[in-house]
Amino acid sequence: MSAPIERTSGRCLCGAVAFNVLGPLADTHACHCGQCRRQSGNYVVAATAQREDVHFLAQSTLKWFQSSKAARRGFCGDCGSAMFWDDGGATLSINVGCLDAPTGLSVTAHIFVADKGDYYEITDGLEQFAGSGMAG
Repeated sequence: MSAPIERTSGRCLCGAVAFNVLGPLADTHACHCGQCRRQSGNYVVAATAQREDVHFLAQSTLKWFQSSKAARRGFCGDCGSAMFWDDGGATLSINVGCLDAPTGLSVTAHIFVADKGDYYEITDGLEQFAGSGMAG
């Protein structure tokens, strides 16, 4: 596993939503929950950034959908790219597929595996959590 790069950029498929992250990305995980699978078509790999480190260069088509009482999901209203998960806390989760390479990131764990699709297996040997994996 390589160390995360301290500055990276990202965008949606059409480029109407673009951003820089001016700090480290961390906590890279694969989420297998039903909402991530429905929004993306499969599981989502996401990393977290400190909210103050995320700087939007373009966001006129950024839309937010309140997917639960706890969080909302950000996507491009033009091309439909699923980009963010936001619980209103100090961090913002960014779908790693939106980031420009190289990211220096690796998947570190799988979360919500109790909800994973029945059409694939998780065989990479990484830690798996039935739920969020967060203590408490």
